[in-house]
Amino acid sequence: MNEQQEIVGLLEDIKVLLSHTKKVMNVEDLVQYTGLSKSKIYKLTHLKLIPTSNNPNIRQKFFNKDTIDAWLMGEPDLSDAYLEDQFNKTLIKNRK
Repeated sequence: MNEQQEIVGLLEDIKVLLSHTKKVMNVEDLVQYTGLSKSKIYKLTHLKLIPTSNNPNIRQKFFNKDTIDAWLMGEPDLSDAYLEDQFNKTLIKNRK
C-alpha cells in the first residue's frame, strides 16, 4: 500500500512538471505555475497588468508561458494593497 502511494505521488509530481512545459496556459495552469491565487490573477487581468491573449473570439483567458516568464522577471508590484488600489481606481473611473 505504501509503495502505491509513493507511485501515485510521483505520478502527480510528473503531471505538474509536464503542465509547466505547455506554451499556452489557462487560469488554472497559471495558478499552479506562478503560485498566485485565482482572485489575484483575475484582478491582474481586469486591470490589464498581466499579459494575456488578445483573441476576441475566445472569452476564456489564455497566457503565453514565455511572456509570463518575462513578465514575472520584470518585478511587477503584485502586493494586495497595490492591486486593491488599482482595482478601486478602475471602478471609480468606470462609474463616471
